[in-house]
Amino acid sequence: MPQPKYRKIAVLGYRSVGKSSLTIQFVEGQFVDSYDPTIENTFNKMVSVNGQDFNLQLVDTAGQDEYSIFPQSHSMDIHGYVLVYSVTSMKSFEVVQVLHDKLLDMTIKLSKTLEGTAFSLSLSRVIKPEEGKKLADSWGAAFMESSAKENQTAVEVFKRIILEMEKVDGNAPSEEKKCAVM
Repeated sequence: MPQPKYRKIAVLGYRSVGKSSLTIQFVEGQFVDSYDPTIENTFNKMVSVNGQDFNLQLVDTAGQDEYSIFPQSHSMDIHGYVLVYSVTSMKSFEVVQVLHDKLLDMTIKLSKTLEGTAFSLSLSRVIKPEEGKKLADSWGAAFMESSAKENQTAVEVFKRIILEMEKVDGNAPSEEKKCAVM
């Protein structure tokens, strides 16, 4: 069996969009419904994707806005990014676009997944799935929607970014690019 591959993933987005909820649901399998602003947390988890084990280091970042100075630590030794917005917040959708532009200015090879969260709150939705998919397609990124309350979707988000990283590294199985909306 091959040695586990090490991958470092940063989870970025506007404040209170569910970055920590998504990350904790994936790592610990539990939903945290109280909001406590994150400064920065790092989590480790082993996961298997297509028969390959990955030792993931997840960097759950503080909420960013369009005026935040992008910390250099969010671009060093990072293999992939999960850019998160809330489907209930136009501001978070705008901020994630600014964050993407800042990433492009700092990095050469970029694996990314655009993640719309809180889709279970469909009554207050302001960002349609088609808008998120269109943005992700313009970036060449995978697109998903999820609810951190549902563990399976949290797992799929991180498996998807691993697949995107493997594509950039030339290690992906030969399959056409697929978009998963959950």
